[in-house]
Amino acid sequence: MSLDSVLLIGGAGFLGLHLIQQFWEVSPRPQIHVFDVRPLPETLATYFTFDRDAIVFHQGDLTSETDVKEAIRTLGVSVIVHSASPMHGLAQEVYEKVNIHGTRNLLKCAKAMKVKAVVYTSSAGVIFNGQDIHNADESWPIPAVAMDGYNETKAIAEEMVLKANSFEDDFLTVALRPAGIFGPGDRQLVPGLRAVARLGQSKFQIGDNNNLFDWTYAGNVADAHVLAAQKLLQPDLVSQIGGEAFFVTNDAPTYFWTLARTVWKADGHIQKRNIVLNRPVAIVAGHLSVFFSKLLGKEPGLTPFRVKIVCASRYHNIAKAKRVLGYTPNVGLQEGIQFTLDWMNETEQ
Repeated sequence: MSLDSVLLIGGAGFLGLHLIQQFWEVSPRPQIHVFDVRPLPETLATYFTFDRDAIVFHQGDLTSETDVKEAIRTLGVSVIVHSASPMHGLAQEVYEKVNIHGTRNLLKCAKAMKVKAVVYTSSAGVIFNGQDIHNADESWPIPAVAMDGYNETKAIAEEMVLKANSFEDDFLTVALRPAGIFGPGDRQLVPGLRAVARLGQSKFQIGDNNNLFDWTYAGNVADAHVLAAQKLLQPDLVSQIGGEAFFVTNDAPTYFWTLARTVWKADGHIQKRNIVLNRPVAIVAGHLSVFFSKLLGKEPGLTPFRVKIVCASRYHNIAKAKRVLGYTPNVGLQEGIQFTLDWMNETEQ
């Protein structure tokens, strides 16, 4: 069975635009539909070469059965790719609405309307509870207590998606777990690093920088979704993919601050020496930052959660994705950073 059509839930977001781009490049090209609460951007950076007007757009609420079913009905969809999710740092009820209730509604509607397959964008963070992660594969357990509300609800949604897989009902699901996504369209990681340098704060380092960390270029993440969608439609492969989770990374664990300094160096910010805050001191500083920020009614720049993130080792084994999906990271970290900075320079003008 060929991939004739695809519905991208959350397709107007950061990863969503990369999903459109990578599905656009598939030959033969499937009919691409996008479902989102917000419209597609009016203008696209030159990085994105797809024809915006050729994408069929459906605006709606993921928790609305009427909205979701209407989008599926007009498409006669083969595969749904669900990448909709709020960004980090929002209220718990927002994560619960989109990640849990929205995903539950989507699965219900997809099954009722005989959709063939659902590819879900989970997160490598579902296995993170603040402790180091070294070369973790998919057998690594999901902790009973999550690190934050985002990953807690992602883990719950992932479990729903994988349990919904049914070979008997011919309804197939898969979950992909990307780590540290960045690329053109990113509004958090690389823009945040650029802002740090412009504020003269690139000389500060939290932790000893001996912790390996996984980053993943957004285009590579989108490639993995395309592969999963295609292979779920191949009868000889569904038993290896249906109901399974896969880590997706750039397969290049890097010391945490190396990526930051690569961004800063590309922007001409090179520090001859760094001021290092060790983890215990930084956690205390994070608590103080949260306390005083609350008094001032501001968003804290440093939190204990962020300290634990940047000081932990978090890298993953993607042998399963390579073997079963045929995934390989086509864009390296250095090239991906340059693509991201070029996009930022273009869009900031």
